Amino acid sequence: MLFTTRLFILLNMFLLFCRIAFGQKSMKDSTISFSMISANGAFQIPLSDLSDRFGSNWNTGGSFMHKSSGNFLFGLDGQFLFGNTVKENTILDSLISGQGAIISESGQFADVILYERGFKFELKAGKVFPVIGPNPNSGIIATIGAGLLQHKIRIENQGSSIPSIEGDYKKGYDRLTNGLSFTAFAGYVNFSNNRKINFFAGIEFTQAFTQNRRSYNFDTMEKDERKRTDQLLGIRAGWIIPVYKRTPRQYYFN
Repeated sequence: MLFTTRLFILLNMFLLFCRIAFGQKSMKDSTISFSMISANGAFQIPLSDLSDRFGSNWNTGGSFMHKSSGNFLFGLDGQFLFGNTVKENTILDSLISGQGAIISESGQFADVILYERGFKFELKAGKVFPVIGPNPNSGIIATIGAGLLQHKIRIENQGSSIPSIEGDYKKGYDRLTNGLSFTAFAGYVNFSNNRKINFFAGIEFTQAFTQNRRSYNFDTMEKDERKRTDQLLGIRAGWIIPVYKRTPRQYYFN
């Protein structure tokens, strides 16, 4: 019993000494480790083969990343791409009647609109260089990513039934394309000392090596086996939510 009491007193004295002699690290004066969720968006211009099919696009998405105490980053990023400009707009020409329009099942002129739709999922890694900002966790950010880019032409008929472009038939026109993608991003990231203002913004470039995944294109009456190089250049910005309840503490001997 006496030994247990002495051990308890010594342990408490040691912990008290640690609190006095050890220093506390915080967001303001030290690089710390934490996870984060971000919601972000981008405006992008297509380049290379993608510019022959689509015009500029927007995309929105989010990411989950972890920042180490050494300011290294790694995580997962997902984006939904959408646009209203389809340059490859002759895919339905074979369905146009002698009256100059596509006829619906009811015999009326059909209003068919083409859109760009797609997505991108990538694993990401990078680093924060604390050359500017309110603390050592903020500064110039550079990341690279690798994953999958997919895009297609969305065919939408407005309130009319057109059997030739519905169900599986639509797949013969939509140019579904995907492949391996690589993305580089450079910009600025800010983590405020009070955790209230956390954001990033910068320039992003994506290059993907893709191919049409449909077995047959109805309009060209052949399978498209051409290898593509699709590129996107744009500006991305987002809001960050750090995932931790309190400033992490780390104690060390002087």
